[in-house]
Amino acid sequence: MSDAKAREEICRIGASLFARGYVHATAGNISMRLDDGFLITPSDACLGFLDPARLARLDSKLQQSSGDRASKTLALHASIYQAAAQFDPATRCVIHTHSTHCVALTLQGSPAELLPALTPYFVMKVGHVPVIDYHRPGAPQAANQVAQAILRYGALGTPIRAVMLSRLGPNVWHDSPDAAMATLEELEETARLAMLAGTQTLPLAEAQIEELRRQFGARW
Repeated sequence: MSDAKAREEICRIGASLFARGYVHATAGNISMRLDDGFLITPSDACLGFLDPARLARLDSKLQQSSGDRASKTLALHASIYQAAAQFDPATRCVIHTHSTHCVALTLQGSPAELLPALTPYFVMKVGHVPVIDYHRPGAPQAANQVAQAILRYGALGTPIRAVMLSRLGPNVWHDSPDAAMATLEELEETARLAMLAGTQTLPLAEAQIEELRRQFGARW
């Protein structure tokens, strides 16, 4: 994807997420990996009103060459690309939001994973979502823990496409902005269902999950 097209896609996805309430104010960020570097939304930018020309452009060594100051989560995005590429080499887009229901699930503690296997599409389209202990926004410790989680799940044969930063929000990644956004949407919708159902939620049985593995290649 060209630089110009990638800028257009980041702004389009940002506007869509903002309009539908997945992000608010200046929360969240989006990046794309290009053949010769990265694009990422600026620090404290509102995703609903991004200017393509002001997106931060960085080279392959994360040295910024143009645009407004890069998001403080740049190191986290870079860690995700590096770790995820070992299992999903085509990874091109990372999206971070403060999605309401996902965040709410972490306010009473941080379970090992955000959600059990509640629906077939969560299992197929999202997969396991490990919860990362709380760190301040932009903390390097979070980037290290996310990379370790990606490598750990990948080594077990269940590569992941999302992590949950406790009290902050999910990070999702995929091979295109549209695919990353769809993963985020499925994750937030499942979190919403979990909150609506409360303590009565029951996960899919192992036999049902195994069928999803066989039929659709679910990574669970």
